[in-house]
Amino acid sequence: MNKNKHIYVTGASRGIGAAIALNLAEKGHKIIAQHSGANLNIKPPHPNIHYIIADFANVNAVSKSWDEAQKIWDGKIDILINNAGIFTSNPIINADDNWLSNWQSTIDINLTAAAILSRHAVMSWLNDEGVNNAAMNNSSEIIVKGRIINISSRAAHRGDSPDHWHYAAAKGGMVSMTKTIARAYAAHEILAFSICPGFTMTGMADEYLQSRGGEKLLRDIPLGRVATPQEIAEIASFCALNAPPSMTGAVMDVNGASYVR
Repeated sequence: MNKNKHIYVTGASRGIGAAIALNLAEKGHKIIAQHSGANLNIKPPHPNIHYIIADFANVNAVSKSWDEAQKIWDGKIDILINNAGIFTSNPIINADDNWLSNWQSTIDINLTAAAILSRHAVMSWLNDEGVNNAAMNNSSEIIVKGRIINISSRAAHRGDSPDHWHYAAAKGGMVSMTKTIARAYAAHEILAFSICPGFTMTGMADEYLQSRGGEKLLRDIPLGRVATPQEIAEIASFCALNAPPSMTGAVMDVNGASYVR
């Protein structure tokens, strides 16, 4: 039985992030849900969800969001879920300045923000007195200081379209970062997991599917449909709450068998 956790979810105003936040809130956990402020009228869908606004296009806002998140729900974060991301077209025929600007903004939001927050999380958990990884609580559950779940993409392994080098590079970096964190801090009871969805029925993916002829792309998915945000949320919830420590470093594919490693 999991005691109530304090969980920071980024990119949580819609799609996968919103589904993750609601899934965990409905299980009794306290959620700090970041969004960029693009929609100031959204209301938390559950009393356990507290919204904070931070535009990760500004890297200075990322650390500030961590500080703000720590002040909520008794000042402690047990689990970090890095989901914030953008998916914009960046054709190689763009002007040099535009191409580089699009590249940098995607790397900043999709990868650098996750790295900054993961760094803060790891340092915070290392500073906790905690217990060693052989200690047990009263229910014989191994104590874990913290967990990081990074929402990457199928593109990390398969690559993406010619207009999305930047997106694939950022998501590949996120997977490599997850593995590095897992290997570096497993002995300190800090766990890291990565989830790699294929197309998921979110506003961001739906627009892309329609622009590329949705039915044709669906034929590339043996399951015959894209994933739902709720499916991704269930996997994120498992990683956050129930995945055994020996699973740290795992990278989970959720793509309807459109890419099998």
